[in-house]
Parts: sequence; C-alpha cells; structure tokens
Amino acid sequence: MTAPFRTLEEFRSVLADAPNVDGAAKAAAEARNGQLTKPPGALGRLEDLAIWYAAWRSDEKPQLNAPQVIVFAGNHGVCAQGVSAFPPEVTVQMVANFEHGGAAINQLAKAFGAKMDVHALELDRPTADFTQGAAMSEAEVVAALATGWDAVDPSADLVVTGEMGIGNTTAAAAIAAAVLGGDPADWTGRGTGVDDAGLARKTQAVAAGLAQNPEAREDALEALRCLGGREIAAMAGAMAAARHHRIPVILDGFICSAAALVLAKSAKGALDHAVAGHKSAEGAHMRILEALNKAPLLDLGLRLGEGSGAALAIGVLKGAIACHSGMATFAEAGVSDG
Repeated sequence: MTAPFRTLEEFRSVLADAPNVDGAAKAAAEARNGQLTKPPGALGRLEDLAIWYAAWRSDEKPQLNAPQVIVFAGNHGVCAQGVSAFPPEVTVQMVANFEHGGAAINQLAKAFGAKMDVHALELDRPTADFTQGAAMSEAEVVAALATGWDAVDPSADLVVTGEMGIGNTTAAAAIAAAVLGGDPADWTGRGTGVDDAGLARKTQAVAAGLAQNPEAREDALEALRCLGGREIAAMAGAMAAARHHRIPVILDGFICSAAALVLAKSAKGALDHAVAGHKSAEGAHMRILEALNKAPLLDLGLRLGEGSGAALAIGVLKGAIACHSGMATFAEAGVSDG
C-alpha cells in the first residue's frame, strides 16, 4: 500500500474526503441495544462505545478480534535545548526493547490480543531544532505521514498509535500552543521527569519555537511541520489511514492527542472514528481532550506514552462489544421487557 498523498495539501484533501459513519449500521445497533436484557442505559458508556464501534465497522453485532498497536519512534533536534531528563540515545535503546518484547506496551498488547508493530523513523537524523527554524521540511513531514499511513493493516479492526521519542513532550506542547493558543507555560509539563530548571527550559523552547515559526499559528499542518516530530506526524498519518479503512482508533496520551489535534483542526469531523483511551498525568493532556471534545475512558495516572493507556483501554472496548453483540435480547431470552 502506498499513501495517497505527496504534499500537505493533498493530505488535507484526503482528510476532507474521508468516509463517514455508517448511519444504517448505527441505527441497527441502537435498536439492538434497546432490546438487550438490561434496563435502558444500565451499561452507561459501554453502550455508547459499542454503538460507535458498530457504526464504523458497518456491523450491528460487531466483533473485536484483530487490534493493532503501532509504536513510532523519532528523535528531536530541540533536545539540544536541554528539555529532557534523558539523552536522545534512549530512543534507540527503547526501540530495541520494543522489538525484543520487553516494554510495558508489549505486555499490554499481548494481554489484549493486539498485534504490535514498531517503526523507527530516521533515528540517526533528528528533526531540526525548532527554536532555530522549522523542525521539518514539507517533504520530511509528508514522508513521516506516509510512514504512518502505510503502517496500518487494513485487516485490523482497531488501531492504537503509540510513540517513543526523547523530547517529544516539548514538541507536543509546542503544537498545542500553536493550534490552541495560550501561554507556552500552559502546555509544558515535566514529561519524563525534568526538574524546575528543565521545565523552564522546555517553556522557553516552546516560546522560541512559536516565535521562530509564525506560520505554525496559522495552520495545524504547518504546526506539525514546524514544531512536531517524525513520530508525531506518523501517528497522525496512521489515524488518517485508519479512518480511510473505517477502522476505529483509541487515542493515547498527551503526545498522541497532539497528533490527533492536528487532524481535528485540519478537517471537520476528522476524529469521529476515535475515542480517548485515558487521561494522562501530563497536566495539559486534559486541555487537549477538552478541545477535541473527547472524554477519557480511564484515569489511572499513567504518563509512560508508548500507547500504553490506549492499549489498556482496548479491554474496556472489548467488554462493551462483548456485551452488545453477545447478550440476548428480551425476545431471545424469553424475558419480559415490561
């Protein structure tokens, strides 16, 4: 499969032309939900989740059997500003850990029956330091978007995107500040655990990035190019491909949500096929979710990244679908519905 775009404008057009929800399947799933052997609304958000999933899969009694977790890794030139508690070499080391099955995301993917793929994007060539200019050229960001697009398995029935990239909370904060406005300090947090001086350097780096890249405030895709990273762009590309294939998506934490924000601000309804897996401990994450109008499924204080919170939420979605598709209706069970 080859991504159907070669420029940012072509990618924008792909987003605008993406398929929408199957209204007939949604109506059928709603009707089925109304006949299941339970009081109306007794399963709360699980009912909404199952109907949402059914509508995107065009199946009133769907199954969830082939989730895909995709972890993208990239390195960031802004690390030269001392914005992380860890050196960029850790990105390479963690990719090896993913590939050998030793990370948290490996365990969670296995626990919920997900296929896991890892894509390292030019780790030996970090993005440019965005405090000095644009992080990526158009060709570079489009290549990263295409890597994400091509990483999605069309036979998957759910997609989770995760990331690894020392410095990427700074890039995500810069994207959020450019797209949503506010003071840089509103969006920067401690990430991997920086001290007060490190947090100040992160905030200064975001402010410098915004000053050096004024076009980032004007357009979300330009914000991705100027302030993002290859792994953030790849997540956005994968989410867009999932929509193309009518595959639902569970969003992960702060960095994943910044990638999602780019899509949401580039085409109306671009995230209708996505739900928020969790609220991370990174302070600004909930602000992005509020801007996306996405209520998180879980709130467990996670701040690992890797797709870990979203992978854990696969279990919630599996439970919702199991109840919806497996429960008997009142007629099937011979139970009076009043």
